[in-house]
Amino acid sequence: MDPFCSLREIAGRPPRSGHSLAGHCSRTPEANVTATTHPLPSRLSARGRWTVLAVCCLSMFLVGLDTTIVNVGLPAIGRGLKVGTRGLEWVVDAYTLVLASCLISSGALADRFGRRRVFQCGLAVFGTASLLCALAPSVAVLVAARALQGVGASMLSPVALAIVVNTMPDPKERAQAIGIWASVFGLSMAAGPLTGGALLAWLDWRALFWINAPVITAALLLSAVFVPESRAPRTRRLDLPGQILLTLVLTAVVGVLIEGPHIGWTSPAAFTGYAVAAVATAGFLRAESRRSEPLMDLSLFTRPAFSGAVVGAVAVFVALNMTLLLNTLYLQHTRQWTPLATGLATLPLAVGATVCAPWSGRLVGTTGPRLPLLLAGAFITAGALCLVRLTPHTSLLLLLAAYAFIGIGFGFANAPITNTAVNGLPPAQAGVAGAITSTARQVGAALGIATAGGLVTATAPTGLAHASRPGWMLVAACGGLLVLLARTAGRRTASAARRRR
Repeated sequence: MDPFCSLREIAGRPPRSGHSLAGHCSRTPEANVTATTHPLPSRLSARGRWTVLAVCCLSMFLVGLDTTIVNVGLPAIGRGLKVGTRGLEWVVDAYTLVLASCLISSGALADRFGRRRVFQCGLAVFGTASLLCALAPSVAVLVAARALQGVGASMLSPVALAIVVNTMPDPKERAQAIGIWASVFGLSMAAGPLTGGALLAWLDWRALFWINAPVITAALLLSAVFVPESRAPRTRRLDLPGQILLTLVLTAVVGVLIEGPHIGWTSPAAFTGYAVAAVATAGFLRAESRRSEPLMDLSLFTRPAFSGAVVGAVAVFVALNMTLLLNTLYLQHTRQWTPLATGLATLPLAVGATVCAPWSGRLVGTTGPRLPLLLAGAFITAGALCLVRLTPHTSLLLLLAAYAFIGIGFGFANAPITNTAVNGLPPAQAGVAGAITSTARQVGAALGIATAGGLVTATAPTGLAHASRPGWMLVAACGGLLVLLARTAGRRTASAARRRR
């Protein structure tokens, strides 16, 4: 669900060959532009190229819409399936965990078997999983179906972006296309809560998943007619041990965070989870360090600018997803708002993100990443501090201002994080950086949901506001971390760029 994979690099550099190491941008951006089995520029008219963009943006909108719809519908799902906060956390995190784990491998599959083929497979998997979600008789079936949705989603946005880049040979046209692509993310954020609230006002929670069916059908038909096939000239072998170990690490960590408040942090089951996470992490590091084509190039983390950007990506999405979940539970459980009213309350957040994301990109291009990162950290911190004294009767004006601040901060954050990640690397590693930071964002989303849910598990609606205060303090800390990263981002990326030259 991440449109920010090395956008500046893809848009702004001329085509050249590159070496693939990892990622849903598993080729370098330059290789993505030229790696095709057909001479696409001579085959596709301008109308055809923009039609391809529209089809691919449809998949991006679908994945983003599904995430925000589900967030606003969590209380209704809980009532419908008679499940508490802990089960609802798994409904969200089953999706984000699998999505984070499979992003990199999906890029390798698309390079090998064809981008259109993998894209259509992702649509089919996502659509099938959506139908299973809509028909789920229990929370266990819903969680399993959501995990399957994550598999499908991992084949959509990253592979669709590669299709767009491959279809647009002109750098200026490509830059315009990627700008439109990125703006769809903000639009889906705005539409999701409102659409979900409207559906829940007239139908039940299952409509949140039924709505995917016509979109999937249209995307499948349009992709079959208008999207050309393309592959990378050099394919990577799949790193199955790395894939399995990465999934195990993420599942163990998030599982302990979700189940810890219920089973006890010092219980035998919890210690088993700690041990599994530690052993799987050690195994992953060992396995990746020994492979010539690893799932994740660990040597990149020795670069301070890159590792800082990854930490920043995790922090931003921890903050965003904690905000979305705590907001949904607080407004619907404590203040007894309807889902539609809750969706309307998130509009300042979505509008702030949509307006500031392109502005942030322009600032990065003219002044570098430091100023946008400072603005991102300052606004996220300000928004969270507005809510650290949250009560059941906090004024609506303060709530809306807090959501707007956090949305503005989120909008400013993504472009400088991607820029910082790739700016100090050789061009051939730009795609690797985008892949890892995209995975980091989804890991942050899973951790944010798990942490927020753990804070309010088994809390009565009247006490939820007080119980959520540590969560808002953590959101503020994430903003403060971005400010700290901003203080060194400009200096580090500048020195790294000099070393690269």
